[in-house]
Amino acid sequence: MDPKYFELGNIVLQSGITLQGAVLSYQTYGTLNADRTNVIIFNTSFAAQHHEFEWLIKDGRALDPSRYFIVIPDLFGNGLSTSPSNVSIPYTQGRFPVITMYDAVMQQRRLLTEVLDIRKVQLVAGYSMGGQQALHWGALFPNFVERVAAICCSARTSEHNIAFLESLRAALTADSAWRGGWFATTPVHGLRAVARAFAVWALSPAFYREAVYRDLGFESIDDFLINVWERSYLNRNADNLLAMMATWRHADISENPVYQGNLKSALAGISAKTFLMPCMTDCYFPPEDCQIQAESMPNAEVRPISSVWGHRAGYPNLCAEDAEFINSNLLELLER
Repeated sequence: MDPKYFELGNIVLQSGITLQGAVLSYQTYGTLNADRTNVIIFNTSFAAQHHEFEWLIKDGRALDPSRYFIVIPDLFGNGLSTSPSNVSIPYTQGRFPVITMYDAVMQQRRLLTEVLDIRKVQLVAGYSMGGQQALHWGALFPNFVERVAAICCSARTSEHNIAFLESLRAALTADSAWRGGWFATTPVHGLRAVARAFAVWALSPAFYREAVYRDLGFESIDDFLINVWERSYLNRNADNLLAMMATWRHADISENPVYQGNLKSALAGISAKTFLMPCMTDCYFPPEDCQIQAESMPNAEVRPISSVWGHRAGYPNLCAEDAEFINSNLLELLER
């Protein structure tokens, strides 16, 4: 299905920049019921677009289009919603502004209320940066959201995570195509470097020790790195990746006019029944971070995923066991 577009007009970002002619891409699945209450929001993750999550939407599963009206908004920077790859001057060539998750979720709420006429959401869920958006929803709109499922993520991007993001940025911008703010041509060497860095961090040491990539049909580690990670990132727009790295770096549910930087207050403001689902081997968002944050949340449970897939356990399109664990927890949460 072709995406739908909500023309947002001129929006003022947290950075103080007015983004003119902003557009929010999205897709919907299923049918809205008569009282407009059977709504699930599923947020997209780093560099991902809504269609990449359609495999989760199946009859009989948690995201069941025969029961729920499912909305997947595209995060700014992903190439469908307003992004470096689709803007015009003055936002081109290094002038694309930082768009925070607060900026994104505020515009997503406009989509729900102004376009879809929705006033109550059964569940907001997401993986990685999508989970961070889900936690923003819970903190900012506690009377709008009934349940939150935050998978392999955190409420605030940690300094350890920021150091990782800076390493990616350094690898990407070391390419000769970099022009001090934008890329003049496709930075092939930089994208390959970023792909290999993600391959290390996104999967656990146990994944490689047990050579799980062989179960996926790859004969060697080089075969896996080239045909999965390099193939994926060489198809991505480098300026879009930088924009989403900036969004990820600034993710913080408390950094907004409502909570003014008080993370504990923001966590306490999430009154929705919440499942936090970290992976026990996630290098980005370790489970202890979720446990610490859950202590300040009044209605949260930590449901760790026991998997060698690391961060990718939260996007289990290749691991049926992890997919079943997440699905069963979402079903349980929807029954609460």
